[in-house]
Formats: sequence, C-alpha cells, structure tokens
Amino acid sequence: MKILLFGGTAEGHVLARRLAEAGHQVLCCVATEYGRDVLEPQRGLTVRKGPMAPDTMTELMRNCDRVVDATHPYATHISESIRQAAARAGVPCQRLVRPPEAAEDVLWADSPLHAAQLLSELPGNVLLTTGSKDLAVFTQVPDYAERIWPRVLPSLESLRTALELGFPASHVICMQGPFSQEMNTAMLRTISGNILVTKDTGRAGGFGEKAAAAREAGARLLVIRRPVEETGLTLEELLDQWTGGNV
Repeated sequence: MKILLFGGTAEGHVLARRLAEAGHQVLCCVATEYGRDVLEPQRGLTVRKGPMAPDTMTELMRNCDRVVDATHPYATHISESIRQAAARAGVPCQRLVRPPEAAEDVLWADSPLHAAQLLSELPGNVLLTTGSKDLAVFTQVPDYAERIWPRVLPSLESLRTALELGFPASHVICMQGPFSQEMNTAMLRTISGNILVTKDTGRAGGFGEKAAAAREAGARLLVIRRPVEETGLTLEELLDQWTGGNV
C-alpha cells in the first residue's frame, strides 16, 4: 500500500517507520529540515521537506492509497488543508490523535496570547515549553527577556527566531525531547522557575512529565488548551490496524 503521511511529530515518526517495516511504501511529509533530519532513512520510507501548496498536496494524494494526518494537535490549519485535499483526491484520510492527559491545579489559557496575558499578571520566572512558533506572542510579557526561558528544538531556525525576538542566548534552551520529570524539574530549579507553560500535548508530548515536574518544583502549571476536539485513532490503534501492534 502507498501511504502519504503528514507530520514531524514523534508518534508520526514511529508510525512512518513501522509502516515501512511492515512492507508499505511511505512518503512522510515534514515541514522543516529538523523534522527531516531526525527521521532516519530506511527501506520503504521517503521523506519530503517543506510547505506544500494545496494543488501539490492533492496531486500527491492521487498517487497514493491512503493519507494519514499525524501533524501536531495544535496545527489545525494544516489538518484542515489535508482533509480538504484528501476529499478532492478521493483518498481515505485518517487522523492520528493524541489523547489528552489529566493534571491537577492547572491554570488554563485559551490561546498563546491569553497565556501571555496571564503571565503579565503573574510573578516569577517562566519555563516556556511551547516551541518557537508562538515565541513572538510572549514578547508582550513585561520583562520577558529577563523572566522567560524558552525551550525550543535544537535547530538554527529555532535559535535564530528566539534571538531575533530579543531572548538572551543564555535563556534559550535548545534541546530535543522527550524530557523526563527529573530533567524538567532540574530545569525549573536551575532557572528558579515559578511557572511552567505548556500545551496540552498528551503522553507523546511529555505532558505528564511536565505536570509532575511543576508539582515537584512548586511551580504553577499554565496549559494552553487545544484549539479543537478531534476524532481519530491513536498510534497504538493505527499500528494494530496496519501492522498487528507491537509499538
């Protein structure tokens, strides 16, 4: 089966590799060079990097048997483009979803902007674990350059974004997850962090480890809600469906 898979997420990478190992021909589309570099090449797996126009997306889909949307749960505009292109191409499209995880004593924000507004009213240092995409929003926080430590992927693009927005190099943490509870706790204590900001990334995004670290370090947990509630299949369910399980 020829499968077109969208996503640079950790579970998307796992699914792409496992489908290729099961004998499927997989074309995995990622947005960045970093997403391409961390997906090791193997037989049956091809990686395509870069943004894609709707017509190009539709044309690629017409040459495959199935489409899988394994993009980030907050990339709703990309998911919508994928669904529309699959409908135009007449190809079945499945969504890989991350089940949310529960946490106690959460301060919820409806958007990155709302999170920045809340931070403006809260005291203390901040470990910001939402990546580089929304960093500009958090420059609205008073004294952001002194208060906020952004954790981003170890790519030149992410580092450049943070530096150009005025975050000091000494505050930018360039690391690849997943991060353990111990690592998150150590980072909070190193920066004397009072607040940990995250998205509702689920188990695959290390949400549980971040929530536990905030509790252990005595920090507030500020969580940006998911834009929409999604339906689809988990990684385990997709693997059971196509490869017989064995994550």
